[in-house]
Amino acid sequence: MDNNLKTVFFLSALTGLLVFTGFALGGEAGAIIALFFAGAINFFAYWFSDKIVLAMYGARELKESEAQNIHAMVERLAQNAGIPKPKIFLAPINQPNAFATGRDPQHGVICFTHGILQALDKEELEGVAAHELGHIKNMDILITSIVATFAGALTLIGRFAFYFGFLFSGKDKNNLAGSILSFLFFVIVTPVIAVMLQLAVSRSREYLADSTGAQIAGSSQGLARALGKLEQYSAKIPMPADASGRATAHLFIVNPFGKSFFTGLFSTHPSVQKRVEKLNALGFGIKRFEAKVGV
Repeated sequence: MDNNLKTVFFLSALTGLLVFTGFALGGEAGAIIALFFAGAINFFAYWFSDKIVLAMYGARELKESEAQNIHAMVERLAQNAGIPKPKIFLAPINQPNAFATGRDPQHGVICFTHGILQALDKEELEGVAAHELGHIKNMDILITSIVATFAGALTLIGRFAFYFGFLFSGKDKNNLAGSILSFLFFVIVTPVIAVMLQLAVSRSREYLADSTGAQIAGSSQGLARALGKLEQYSAKIPMPADASGRATAHLFIVNPFGKSFFTGLFSTHPSVQKRVEKLNALGFGIKRFEAKVGV
């Protein structure tokens, strides 16, 4: 399924889920309200999902006068990729990480965290930038941004269903048990659906962006070395584990929440070790790199 079809699928699925939730909570009137609500979310998800994600992390555009070397690097890599130079944003986050967003290559954005500019050397940062340009070149930035909006909306649906249901369940004890089960369904199932959606679009695209990025940079070494470092930093300097952050985890170049048993089972990213192995297999006449333990 190409990304245009995926976009239609996710927007349609979001509409259906919202209408179903509205009907479950408020009958036909609730379904109609939910339909209008879904239309608004779909509109904003398509046109403003990138701006929503950037605002969530307090990112601002990094002017060329502030970082001429970074702009020059991204411009050169964008020329290698055959796409327009994306805008560059900076997020005030200590954890070293990065992501790409936007509707298409003409509206592409690369967002670096403050931490990644401090943690990586020139070649490693170039590898990360090339990886993100790979996402833009491969036209998967819109779908991943929409999924982030979608996953966040699902989390809100679960919360809304829980609080709305208990508020309006009334004093009818005969309906209370059924209401509780319905609320628990939404509270438990909707976050699981959100994670499954992230998994559906994330893992394979990371391998592809790694490969494309290595071709753009002309080397796999910088990106491979950067991945090893970033994984270790993500374990030491985790992102705040709020709902909005979880909904956007798949956007980042490495999992921003580190590794645990649970995140290993439901990780939005393939393991760094496997990614490094695939990068090494690409060759490019570069000395092979093994991911290090520790920073």
